[in-house]
Amino acid sequence: MDAKLVNPFIDAIVNVMPQMGFEVPQRAGMSVKNQTCKSLDVSIIVGFTKGLRGNIVYNMSEDTAKFIASKMMMGMPVDELNDMAQSALSELSNMLTANAATNLAALGMEVDISTPSLTVGKDFQIKISNTQYLSVDMDLGGKILELDIAVQ
Repeated sequence: MDAKLVNPFIDAIVNVMPQMGFEVPQRAGMSVKNQTCKSLDVSIIVGFTKGLRGNIVYNMSEDTAKFIASKMMMGMPVDELNDMAQSALSELSNMLTANAATNLAALGMEVDISTPSLTVGKDFQIKISNTQYLSVDMDLGGKILELDIAVQ
């Protein structure tokens, strides 16, 4: 997988998250996986089309999802992933993917993004590619956000 197609997604996390009050995310691991990703608890799937086709899944534990939603809602405690918390998570995925699309446009690739689809549940399979994809773990101050990036 070409790093120039993956780096815009990682750069989006590193650049956008601190603007939302998070510590600067650090890469905590990377691996190549085949076709399907396994949900960690909460998965937000965003597709992209035009000059670059594929999917990104923002995959996280429920604890990480609550942590992110709380930050997005100005520190309001999040005890459950209700509609408001899920909306905050979906909005963040929109901001991150739109930033990645802007980064890709700077490389000469036009990209349209889909509406995010948020799912809650553990251990179900999500087919995001017909081949291999890259999985990148980002550390958000002790909480891991897994980026599953499948580009064609």
